[in-house]
Amino acid sequence: MNTITLPTAALIQVDPVDLVARDGYQLSALHYKASGVIKGNLIMAGATGVQQRFYRRFAEHAARQGFNVLTLDYRGIGASKPASLKGFRMSYLDWAYQDLAAAVDLLSQEALPLYWVGHSFGGHAIGLLPNHHELTACYTLGSGAGWSGWMSKSEALKIRLLWTFLLPVIVAWKGYMAWSVLGMGDDLPLGVYNDWKRWCAFPHYYFDDPKMSYVRDLYASVQIPCVFATSVDDPWAPPRSRDAFVKGYRSAPLTTLDLQPTPGGKPIGHMGYFREDSQPLWDDILRWLQTHSPNIKAAAARL
Repeated sequence: MNTITLPTAALIQVDPVDLVARDGYQLSALHYKASGVIKGNLIMAGATGVQQRFYRRFAEHAARQGFNVLTLDYRGIGASKPASLKGFRMSYLDWAYQDLAAAVDLLSQEALPLYWVGHSFGGHAIGLLPNHHELTACYTLGSGAGWSGWMSKSEALKIRLLWTFLLPVIVAWKGYMAWSVLGMGDDLPLGVYNDWKRWCAFPHYYFDDPKMSYVRDLYASVQIPCVFATSVDDPWAPPRSRDAFVKGYRSAPLTTLDLQPTPGGKPIGHMGYFREDSQPLWDDILRWLQTHSPNIKAAAARL
């Protein structure tokens, strides 16, 4: 196994991982080795169409704070995509059922707390995992229901134009969701496009889809402490969109947080949670996760 050394203030060891999904699909992943005393393992579950390299700074920061971090490219994305997306068959939910489930399988083998940080789809995936009971605590950012009606009027208009006019033409031309044509992210397989488009037509995403009624029981079985945070200026997942989605986690100890951009500073939007200047937010996330360490909870119970 080759080791990658990234140029940072405190050098972090980063090892490529050959992660095999539950159905045998080969995935590209990276393991960021914790510095000092190990506080736990952490899976960074990314957003739709966002490659794992986008989360590098957060992963490095968490590793310096004592967390082993695993990032991955879902199938069809980044280093986990085939030579051509045209004709590539998959379901959007494979990213949870097969890919992220394999990440949980891998890290849960160690006798360490297993934490989860999700971005957008990464917050959806918790309820779809067949092995979510292996997780200790979850903190997600920018996860919403996807329905344009929860967005501002201007953003809703853009999204409706995308789904109704632009994307169907691009998909018919390319055979997959060539998002890169619009400069909006990594290209997506046709199956992801079809599923995503269908569910975004419902106010409560797939919870309102008659064909997906079974997911209500899946989400109701989640009992892990979770924080769902979103910025008030997130155009795609504003607080009311998040609130519409997280109703599905009806059995989990749930906290929702509305994040405020710094006055006079940069907007957070949908992607700014992982910008380099977001380290104070990252520290808040890591501190909260540690409060759910089995060792800390056991010590508190003895007091």
